[in-house]
Amino acid sequence: MAQSLQNSLELQIFFDTNSKDFEESLLNEAVNVKDKIEEILSIGNIDLVTNAHKLVIYIIDGQEKELKLFAKQEGMAWATHSIELTFKLEWVQAIRRTFWKYLEKFCESVSRDKAMNFFRLEKEVNTRIDLFLNAFFLSYSTYKDSLLKAHQQLVENLSVPIIPINNSVCILPLIGAVDDQRSSIIEEKVLTEIGNTHIQTLIIDLSGIASMEPEVIQHLMKISEGTALMGCSTVITGLRAEVVRQMIHSNMHFDEKTKTLGTLQQALKEYLKY
Repeated sequence: MAQSLQNSLELQIFFDTNSKDFEESLLNEAVNVKDKIEEILSIGNIDLVTNAHKLVIYIIDGQEKELKLFAKQEGMAWATHSIELTFKLEWVQAIRRTFWKYLEKFCESVSRDKAMNFFRLEKEVNTRIDLFLNAFFLSYSTYKDSLLKAHQQLVENLSVPIIPINNSVCILPLIGAVDDQRSSIIEEKVLTEIGNTHIQTLIIDLSGIASMEPEVIQHLMKISEGTALMGCSTVITGLRAEVVRQMIHSNMHFDEKTKTLGTLQQALKEYLKY
């Protein structure tokens, strides 16, 4: 465990006594952040001033384990609420400068025999502040990546909404643009769903798709062939005239195992028997 700074008890008392002056000096150092303090508190319930005092205590006491945990929590909070990292960097560097300013005042206020070794002090203080920054940015980056991955997964799931109607029939309503990437996602989700649930009929409704590139149409044909190989029949509904024209002029057609119907309602009436 790391050792506390020399004369740590007296140092804590000194910082407690001068806490208000410390805050004012800190705010004067953090020119761009001081106007954002209330906003950051509102957005992420992050109290920068209180947290600055907490960081100072961890530095003085040499509580490196607690300091790293605190940095990790801060990193996750800033990542969650997407607060600009430039504010955090400026704030911590302002804490560093203000901390040294008050260390100098402390040294001037004590007798020579209690004076602190500057070189040892510089190493311990700056090492702990850098430790905090490193742990913070590592936590921020790691957690941000996990948030982005979760968001991407959510978007992918929403872009391929396979809806079970009963034990044997599912509907895949496609809306918006379909590009190569989304086509690949559709293929993976469809084949995985068929493998997991053993559905017998997949109704792909394209009424929400105005146009598709020939490569995307070919990909959908491959998906249809793949579902057939897994024992699932595909029904295509809602093909728009623009898409049909593209298929005709490109000499493309679905295989004989794929059925096409004009509307989703027709498919539901036929396959759900109502």
